[in-house]
Amino acid sequence: MRRLLTLALIAFSAPALAQEVTTYSLDNGMDVVVIEDHRAPVVVHMVWYKVGSADEPVGASGVAHFLEHLLFKATDVLESGEFSATVAANGGSDNAFTSYDYTAYFQRIAADRLELMMQMESNRMNNLRITEADIETERNVVLEERNQRTENSAGALAREQFVAAQYQNHRYGVPIIGWKHEMEQLSLQDAFDFYDLYYSPNNAILVVAGDVAPDEVKALAEQYYGVIPSEPNLPERIRPQEPPQRAERRITYTDPRVSQPYLTRSYIAPERDAGAQKEAAALVYLADLLGGSPFSSALGQALQFETQTAVYAGASYNGASLDDSTFAVSVAPSEGVSLSDAEAAMDAAIAAFLAAPVDQDQMESLRTQLRASEVFAKDNVQGIANRYGRALTQGLTIQDVQDWPQILQDVTEADIKAVAAKVLDRNQAVTGWVVANPEEAR
Repeated sequence: MRRLLTLALIAFSAPALAQEVTTYSLDNGMDVVVIEDHRAPVVVHMVWYKVGSADEPVGASGVAHFLEHLLFKATDVLESGEFSATVAANGGSDNAFTSYDYTAYFQRIAADRLELMMQMESNRMNNLRITEADIETERNVVLEERNQRTENSAGALAREQFVAAQYQNHRYGVPIIGWKHEMEQLSLQDAFDFYDLYYSPNNAILVVAGDVAPDEVKALAEQYYGVIPSEPNLPERIRPQEPPQRAERRITYTDPRVSQPYLTRSYIAPERDAGAQKEAAALVYLADLLGGSPFSSALGQALQFETQTAVYAGASYNGASLDDSTFAVSVAPSEGVSLSDAEAAMDAAIAAFLAAPVDQDQMESLRTQLRASEVFAKDNVQGIANRYGRALTQGLTIQDVQDWPQILQDVTEADIKAVAAKVLDRNQAVTGWVVANPEEAR
């Protein structure tokens, strides 16, 4: 009980802790961010490229993720697989990930091994040596990854269709891993064209977090990354945008592997923008108030407890996006409840929420939870590095990242109601039903 009380006091009283963050740019255009945390002799070294699946050429979907795999192959000084083997031999861990807006590579290791990480990572920025045999091998690997994560999952295939219906012009409508028929055609030339253009210092952000000194990081960055030439032909990051959606889109996805029918509705929603994060913060609250805990959220109380219409009801929002994001609600009906009845009950619960005042106790509870999560997040040096890298590749600034906790605390009931009225418009939504057979689609 004493520990619970202590945590509660921390959540209520601790200020939003600002990390010691130092930034600078190298002469070749590479941005560097240093986040100091001297509590343990550990460092996280990350290189973020401002390119993701939404920046791929039309017809070559999946090439960003494909290239991520290929970067663990040989360079002019490293054998295939030697990079990760060296990290492991030095007691560290490494990996990489691709999203719509970025591709990132990271190592977590003892602070005195930072120079070795920079030496290896800078080497593969400009000196990759991949062969036709590598292409064949890794293409099969990513195709098998798609088989396991997407083709073998009715829910994943349904989501793919819903997202494609949501984004009919923007590249967010193309899966990050790629469409299978295009992945099968990815070539050595596709990979090298993407690599040569985008894997350049003037398209990259170096984030170093942990037990480091900014001057030390700067000297090492200049030594290893600063000598790499910038890419003069790097294109401006302009993407095709969505035209106004003027009518609801509906899809019924049928797959005999579906064990529990469910419905989902996804609305186009604003993302966090530089200097303009207020609406995104309000949407964070809206997601929790509508579909967070089943014991306190509007959908949970109305559908799972009061009427027992559903076995699950939820809402979600993620504002970390370069372009327009989405706000989603979903419901899995109870046995004997049709999807049409479940959808009607969901709509009634949403309407009731919009018409009623927001519970102030819930608002304060959410403020406390968000404040506590910000305090405890400071203990995760890799999570902090991720936060800054992700934000900077998606158009935000260091100041935006540091302002975000207070912006969350300043959200009002009026903010939530205003953004709810703006976003929860069925004319800019995709509603999907997922069923095992046509008889359930009623």
